[in-house]
Amino acid sequence: MTVGDGEPPEELTAAEVGMWQAFRNGTVYDLSSGDPLVDDPHGGRVWGAERTVRARIVCWLLLDGPPALAGRVSSLKLTGVRITDPFDLAGGTVVPYVELHGCRFDREVLLPEARFTTVRLVNCAVPRLEAARVHTEGDLHLPRCRFSRGVRLTDAHIGTDLMLNQAVVHPDRRGRSLTGDGMSVGQDLQAELLESYGELSLRGASVGVSLSLRGARLVNPEARLALNAPQLTVGRTVYMTPAAIGSGLPTGVTPARGTRIRPFECVGGARLDDGRFGDAVDLERARLELAEDQELSLRRVQTPELRFLGEAPQFGSVALSGARIVNLVDRASSWPGPGRLHIGGFAYENLVPHGPFSPAQRLAWVAAATAEYSPEPYERLAAVLRAGGEDEDAREVLLAKQRRRRETLPLGPKVWGYLQDWTVAYGYRPGRAALWMAVLWAAGSLAFAYAGRPASGTGVGGGAMGMGEEPPWNPALFALDLLLPVIDLGQVGLWQLQGGWQWLGAALVLLGWILATTVAAGATRLLRPG
Repeated sequence: MTVGDGEPPEELTAAEVGMWQAFRNGTVYDLSSGDPLVDDPHGGRVWGAERTVRARIVCWLLLDGPPALAGRVSSLKLTGVRITDPFDLAGGTVVPYVELHGCRFDREVLLPEARFTTVRLVNCAVPRLEAARVHTEGDLHLPRCRFSRGVRLTDAHIGTDLMLNQAVVHPDRRGRSLTGDGMSVGQDLQAELLESYGELSLRGASVGVSLSLRGARLVNPEARLALNAPQLTVGRTVYMTPAAIGSGLPTGVTPARGTRIRPFECVGGARLDDGRFGDAVDLERARLELAEDQELSLRRVQTPELRFLGEAPQFGSVALSGARIVNLVDRASSWPGPGRLHIGGFAYENLVPHGPFSPAQRLAWVAAATAEYSPEPYERLAAVLRAGGEDEDAREVLLAKQRRRRETLPLGPKVWGYLQDWTVAYGYRPGRAALWMAVLWAAGSLAFAYAGRPASGTGVGGGAMGMGEEPPWNPALFALDLLLPVIDLGQVGLWQLQGGWQWLGAALVLLGWILATTVAAGATRLLRPG
């Protein structure tokens, strides 16, 4: 295309000449009519030739356009423009600043391996954005845009921010709405109030600061995943929280009372396995609509804080197996029911419940997560409670662990377990041993007092006593000597029980050993927790 000295090429249309002049001047080229219904790029109103430019002319301006006027910086700033034909900048290097508002693309936008400084498409209608391995030194902004056949940003490099606020993205032929696998974003990825109809894929992506999905709606009920982001790395926080609609407030500011709020909503499974998050994963008031075979998977994630404060999914499951978290901030009402929670190998250091979360509810939480007996979740919970000074609650957890273990044992050990539980609660309630000892001592003392003096074991006139002198009979001291398995009070050897009383004595000796054994086991557990 030849260009005269300061004159546009003759082949340009009137609309394209105006764009050419605005490009050299660095000013906005606005072809909107002023009527909101007509100017809506997503509406059905026809935009005629007076608002139409060819994609190849726009690409020519960006790649090899005329020089800027003196004292100006060339840039492409379009408003209300219709662009025909495929917009192809594949592999190109674009130096001018690019910003399009309310524009309509008839065909796909092709930017694979292109290089830009900053690109802003605001409220534009784009059939498809193909931008694999695109590179921007600054921002890539796509707020309020609508993409009818998806967005591809595989292995893209965004120097600062990627903005998708209020964008609407429909799936491509593979069922993916936005594909950002391996993408790198230098600062924030903002996708607040995003509507994604298909799989949002961020596998292996990296975000330098925060990923905000506040108020986003991810819908993919027919497939397995609405959010597929394993091995995602975020420097600070992932927000899957509510957003204020139409408030104009900065991100993260609490809206005024009465402001309309839209929660984060995921209709379909979500996977964040093996993710690394520098500050937190925030799920406050999140809504998960899962099918029976879908799940929220946070397997092996690592983050200082997990804020699990959303609504419990009615179906599907939640998996935290192998995750490592410092602070678990949660509500009792946020967790799914039995058989739909998996926490094998889940490590956390502190529990920060929001609202009532009693020890009994926490034990039910562990039981719901362990369809088959596993000691690790109980031991982890007990260790965290003990570290927080809740020793009594920790003992209750370990007692529950023993009771759960007992159900897996054969008949003999199970009966022995019931006996230990009934007598001294596996040693976690040692006060019971003292109570049982007192009851047995009193019963034995009364029984031996009723039986009367037994025969002396030393023989008449023998032993340490004088000739014809019998030792004094003390039924209470005799019963205590039978019950204490280690301490010798010198009574048992002085007397010989006869008949059925021998069985009573043997029973007291056996019960004394049982109580002593269980108390010793309990003391060992208290000194060596677990």
